[in-house]
Amino acid sequence: MELSELVAREQIRDTVARYTHCADKGRFEELSLLFLPDAVLDIGEGRVLHGRDAILSFLGGQRTDLQTQTGAGLVRHHVANLRIDVESPDRARGVAYFFVVTDRGPDHWGQYRDVYARSGDRWLFAERRVKLEGHGADSWVGAHRRETT
Repeated sequence: MELSELVAREQIRDTVARYTHCADKGRFEELSLLFLPDAVLDIGEGRVLHGRDAILSFLGGQRTDLQTQTGAGLVRHHVANLRIDVESPDRARGVAYFFVVTDRGPDHWGQYRDVYARSGDRWLFAERRVKLEGHGADSWVGAHRRETT
């Protein structure tokens, strides 16, 4: 493995960690900057967001919805088993498991499937596809999914 690949992997791990910390703290403007300007965020069930502005708008609405419906002040994303495949000096793919907890307990879990691209000296999300695999009985995600279907 080349040194450049090791550096890319660590920078990508940092981007993924920043995503979770920003999401948990409600810093969605900062989180949106982890995406390329024309990035895609596929949140499942046919809902695909194109570009930073759409991603930021959606996430801001989710924060309001979470606080209104649950009163939840605590959200913690846990990301595990991140596998990164560096395809070229400017492109990589990744897959990881996620598990989200609120002050109600286990909320939802699944997989992230990502495409990363180098932008200057950083690696950003070009695509993030969220595959929801399950949710808790008293979860915010479960209640939210029932309302939108």
